[in-house]
Amino acid sequence: MGWVCCISYVLLAFLCFFCNLGLSGDSLRRGESVTQNQTLVSAGGNFALGFFRPGNSSSSFLGIWYNSINKTVIWVANRESPLPQDSEGVFTLGYDGNLQLLDGGGRNIIWSTNISGGGGGSTAAQLQDTGDLIVKQGESIVWESFDGDSDALMPGMRLKVNKKTGKRNLIRSWIGRDDPRPGKFSWGMDPKGSPQFLIWKEDKPYYRSNLYQDGFTFSRYFPALGYSAYYSFATENDEEFFSFGYADTSIQIRFILIPDGHIQVLLRQKKSDEWLMRWQVPATDCEFYSRCGAFGTCEQTESDSHSVCSCLQGFKPKSQKDWDKGDYGGGCVRRKDLQCDENDRFMRLPRMKWPDHSTSLGNLTFEECEMACSRNCSCSGFAYANISTDSTVNCLNWFGDLVDLTQNYSAGLNGFGQDLYVRVHASELNGSSGNDDSSHRNKRGLVAIIVASVTSLFLLTVLVYILTCGRKGWVSKRATLSTAPLLGGKDDIDLLQLSLQRIIDATNNFDEVNKLGEGGFGPVYKGFLSEFGMVAIKRLSKQSSQGLNEFMNELKLIAKLQHTNLVRLLGCCIEDEEKILIYEYLPKRSLDNFLFDEFQKENLDWNTRFQIIEGVAQGILYLHKYSRLKIIHRDLKASNILLDEAMKPKISDFGMARIFGINQTQAKTNHVVGTYGYIPPEYVLHGQFSEKSDVFSFGVLLLEIVSGQKNSNFFRTQLSVTLIGWAWKNWKDGQPLEFVDLAIKESCDFLKLIRCIEVGLLCVQAIPTDRPIMSDVVQMLSNNDATPIPQLKEPAFVFSQSNSIVCTSHPNSTNEITISNLDPR
Repeated sequence: MGWVCCISYVLLAFLCFFCNLGLSGDSLRRGESVTQNQTLVSAGGNFALGFFRPGNSSSSFLGIWYNSINKTVIWVANRESPLPQDSEGVFTLGYDGNLQLLDGGGRNIIWSTNISGGGGGSTAAQLQDTGDLIVKQGESIVWESFDGDSDALMPGMRLKVNKKTGKRNLIRSWIGRDDPRPGKFSWGMDPKGSPQFLIWKEDKPYYRSNLYQDGFTFSRYFPALGYSAYYSFATENDEEFFSFGYADTSIQIRFILIPDGHIQVLLRQKKSDEWLMRWQVPATDCEFYSRCGAFGTCEQTESDSHSVCSCLQGFKPKSQKDWDKGDYGGGCVRRKDLQCDENDRFMRLPRMKWPDHSTSLGNLTFEECEMACSRNCSCSGFAYANISTDSTVNCLNWFGDLVDLTQNYSAGLNGFGQDLYVRVHASELNGSSGNDDSSHRNKRGLVAIIVASVTSLFLLTVLVYILTCGRKGWVSKRATLSTAPLLGGKDDIDLLQLSLQRIIDATNNFDEVNKLGEGGFGPVYKGFLSEFGMVAIKRLSKQSSQGLNEFMNELKLIAKLQHTNLVRLLGCCIEDEEKILIYEYLPKRSLDNFLFDEFQKENLDWNTRFQIIEGVAQGILYLHKYSRLKIIHRDLKASNILLDEAMKPKISDFGMARIFGINQTQAKTNHVVGTYGYIPPEYVLHGQFSEKSDVFSFGVLLLEIVSGQKNSNFFRTQLSVTLIGWAWKNWKDGQPLEFVDLAIKESCDFLKLIRCIEVGLLCVQAIPTDRPIMSDVVQMLSNNDATPIPQLKEPAFVFSQSNSIVCTSHPNSTNEITISNLDPR
């Protein structure tokens, strides 16, 4: 029997020897491994997976390569963690369902797929004949190498970005020809939503393709080589992607991002091991990103030996001295500022590469697309797609600077030039009116604006009349509920007064369970009164710095105010040392509880936020213009905006408010109070306040609602900007959507959203006279088509580090602060 055992061991050793030379299959099951001398080979034999050493490197990597073409590598697992010379790695499918690369001792994980919940018995890995390594759980693919960190784009592979989640894959260059470690360049779809792809050098744009339409597919035939290939931009299930393919499987094509930042298209001819470069980008100087700066356009000379930069008609170099030296980075500026009136024209530029940072407005007619831009003073230009596709977007607008422009554009796969319409002053068109059709359409647009304005004025007059009559009727009814006047003389107020005992009973002796919150006055409780049902009861804190004067001020003001967007005062209690106000109960509490909470903000969709913005604007307009008294609130902020069951806003907390005379425009105080982040510069520096102070606060609040960020807490470490500064930077860079809260990016109305950002920036202008009055704000918000927005200037408080901000709060008040040494910008 001994010789039988010996033969068995020899046979087993013989089989193991051949097993180590290679694996016969294309798959791994749980617990199976690939070692240093083994490979997986795809079913059709096109691709292999195993360990390799590039060039003369002493380190080894796990990769996938063409099995019969000079071992050309298309994917590497451990790019950032090469295996050292003395370590023989093991590639395995672990029992937790993850592919793992282990070091020689099997103790350290060098690389893993990091799939969660992947330990099912049906989990398997397979190398497909496309070169894609996949992990499947049952019939579902839970991971694939085509989504990973490669330097090659393969046929059928998608270069993609998910519009909803922001998740995307990137092609990353090698650091050198024989060094797979990640280099400086990456290639991917534009994460900001434009249908285009970019090459980045580190984190800065290096090259940008032209803009494409969703569903845009084209084929290219190469007669000398006898084959054709197709290229496609498309959207599927929230995923925007670029892909390519070809029908003839006897040839191979791949895109590769080489270490110097160029994309090359390489082709292997039939029965050849050589890769031929068919074309590459960037191919000319003009294809480098923003070669000629803002409003500068690049044109390649016929010999392609060098590029020529020039400013668009109506523009001049920002620095002629720099341009003379060949430094075009500063770009161009307008020769004549736009006035946003009938003198604006659109200059047609044919065969242009469209600029970066476009905003899609949907499927409009040419006239509607042009009108959308002409009605918005911040719109720098527009384009109308004349590609015949099934796309739902054919109108594009640009805001701010136009960058990365190329004229006489035609670059193969990169696209071809189309018409671009740039906004200029009519006098810059050398006596012509530009596009004649454009001129006629501008006149029609002006007529439409005038008609709409007259209509809006009429409706506003009717609204004022209704509000005025309604208020008189309410006061007379209210008098029947009231008891004796609370104050004497001209300030008499008919208001229900309740005993302290009734308040104690209603709140269960101010039980903490009933506490809704605490403001500058003191705590607020919910309670039940038979006259009103559930109410909110504000109890003035005995330690508060705000005393009887502020209490009586709020009581006098609110008792005389009635508007759907103002909180309603129901009664009061003044007994012993207690000073208490009784308000209508709003179950949703204040806006800040939703807006600045990562979970609660999901309840604030775009329509709800715009409803809140409009409601607050209407409430402030009533205070400034239509109430019996002209009132400046002076403490508008998210915590003072309460929400009812329908999420409609009501302005509260009038303790800081001041009454103005009918013709009074401003007042001055030596005691600057308010909430940091909402106070305008003239109030901080000089104690001056006016209705423009409330406009400033509203602008901050509007920007907070759009961004979901709190102004006083916002700080960009890299840029040292405030929330206002971040809004200004993104708007000026033509990227307003970068400022928008992710919770509403998918649901928002882009035109209204951009309008809101612009109105917010207009309201926070540094100089009060540059800010609109609230009636104009309401018009701009409610009537996108008819009310233009004036040219924006840099707002106040853009940078935080350039200002010395000193804030001191009263120890017993969260509402009153003093600010000093704050420089407006």
